Amino acid sequence: MFILTAKFPKRRILLAAFCLLLAISLPFILSHHAESKRSDTVSVKTNDERVAYLRSLGWEVTPDPVETLSVPLPDTLVEPYLSYNALQLEQGFDLSAFCGKTLSRYTYIVNNYPNCESGCQADIYLCDDTVVAGDIVCTGENGFMAGLEFPEAQ
Repeated sequence: MFILTAKFPKRRILLAAFCLLLAISLPFILSHHAESKRSDTVSVKTNDERVAYLRSLGWEVTPDPVETLSVPLPDTLVEPYLSYNALQLEQGFDLSAFCGKTLSRYTYIVNNYPNCESGCQADIYLCDDTVVAGDIVCTGENGFMAGLEFPEAQ
């Protein structure tokens, strides 16, 4: 009977064990971090509650959405969802938790974005009745997209 005996330095074994442990636990740590960043899930069942949610963030919006869409997410996030999810992660949301599901998007006209004359819209995305993502889009020549947080006065 042939037995292969090799000596491995303890340092290598410990490093390999640490790397394995990190690789296994990293997804759990990251998902917990995203959840803990936005632990205040918001349930909005009616249009009035959606408008009230946007107003609670500082936005003055039209009382009715200008557009309502169903948005099916792919089973795995790919572009342009990956880039959009980067914005969501910054504000404590994470679309990757909703892969394979269909979200509802409600778009409202924003009437009080500071120094924006070209038109602004607020989008909120719901899974069932829970807000799972959102953005502010200013259109026009210098258009941009931002998170839902009301901008600081300039």
